[in-house]
Amino acid sequence: MKEHYDVVIVGSGLGGLVSSIILAKEGYSVCVLEKNNQYGGNLQTFVRDKTIFDTGIHYIGGLSEGQNLYKYFKYLGIIDHLKLKKMDENGFDIISFEDDQNEYPHAQGYDNFVKQLEHFFPEEKTNIEKYCHKLRSICDSFPLYNLESEGKYDNAILELNAKETIDEFTQNEKLRAVLSGSNFLYAGIADKSPFYVHALSVNSYIQSSWRCINGGSQITKQLLKQLKKHGGEFYKHKEAIHFPVENNKVTSVQMKDGTQVSGTYFISNIEPKTTLKMVGEENFRKSFYSRIQSLEGVISAFSLYIVFKPKTFKYINHNYYHFKNSQEVWTAHEYDESSWPKAYMASMNASKKEEEWADGMTFITYMKYDDVSQWADTYNTIVHQNNRGESYDEFKARKAATFLDEIEKKFVGIKACIQSIHTSTPLSYRDYIGGDRGNMYGYVKDASNPMKTLIASKTKLDNLYLTGQSINMHGVLGVTIGAVVTCSEILGKEYLVSKINQESE
Repeated sequence: MKEHYDVVIVGSGLGGLVSSIILAKEGYSVCVLEKNNQYGGNLQTFVRDKTIFDTGIHYIGGLSEGQNLYKYFKYLGIIDHLKLKKMDENGFDIISFEDDQNEYPHAQGYDNFVKQLEHFFPEEKTNIEKYCHKLRSICDSFPLYNLESEGKYDNAILELNAKETIDEFTQNEKLRAVLSGSNFLYAGIADKSPFYVHALSVNSYIQSSWRCINGGSQITKQLLKQLKKHGGEFYKHKEAIHFPVENNKVTSVQMKDGTQVSGTYFISNIEPKTTLKMVGEENFRKSFYSRIQSLEGVISAFSLYIVFKPKTFKYINHNYYHFKNSQEVWTAHEYDESSWPKAYMASMNASKKEEEWADGMTFITYMKYDDVSQWADTYNTIVHQNNRGESYDEFKARKAATFLDEIEKKFVGIKACIQSIHTSTPLSYRDYIGGDRGNMYGYVKDASNPMKTLIASKTKLDNLYLTGQSINMHGVLGVTIGAVVTCSEILGKEYLVSKINQESE
């Protein structure tokens, strides 16, 4: 590691890695620092019983040729090296309810999306079409979503509430629930979640939906290859603890192991609350510092990872969003000990292009950080091994058994196919991904107060920038675009967008 770089990036999540390649391609000397053993943040995978599981990337949208994420990945130099499996065209997501035998599909392609739902709601075709039109018109309002540097951005769009807007399209309660049914993608809250978050999340999957064969960590691997190709450097087991500041500029990053590295520009891809603390409260306006520290994190999750006995459970090429009933679609995060879990997402990892049998399956449901707060002082990562104790193991086993009972109701016979079960809690997400209180998607966005959660990628310090899922949008596409926004502050938006467009053709 050199003493000085043009750009020092702290955190190797997707936002940090995309930023590093953009700037390295422009000739900047770039260094990425990662505290953990694995690079990639939410792109990480892990192996249990020789079965690969994704931490956060269960499927990706917009990767067909010419679509937005395809173009970004083409510019980054990774699209041709990814091993992908296209999900079911007629239903990449299935919305289902315990009290209803129907399985309602979200299909790829807007015409097909309408056609597949029209089968269940024949009188609602026009309303479904209006919903689709609204999705696209909202997405068209975000310039970088469409690789444009200028656009008709309208603040009123930020104030549209997701549930209210969806409900306006139809009086049919079941259709409302089906259209909202994948709101786990952004942890939907009825009186807060903005419609633009819904639109940006759902639209790219309707364009095209893909699974990463053998997991999302291949994206990390390809990004690191590109970074190396363009002269960038990256180091793991380098935990940043402090950003010293002089004359309104960060001078260096100090690390836990006593080393430090200086730079001209600094980009933090770690949690904004943590970043501000590492820089020092005195270096920001009091109102700004207080606002960021008071932001509410999105709820966390409890995940169940099942390894199947060989050739016992058929591979399913779509996801499920399953609810106890259609009334729970916006309230699944409001549970108590007796009603948990009210809903879950079920997904599979693809291990090859064509497969009959599944190796494993992931089930994710909401879990509040408070449920595990009694063990909050314990940390468990590759670097810090900390036994949380028998009580924690008992808690996980009890929750896994309860969750599995719910899963068995939908997937009858699944218990008999299980070879082993593995779990993660909000503490796992906190320790491995670095999210505040283990949150899944950064901070809660509120349509009634959109400015409260707005965090600019350029801070008031002359050379400190922010990126990652808490800045702009979460998800693979959202974070990639966020990194472009961050780098635009250094390179200029018009210049960078035209460069991406030229290189992605």
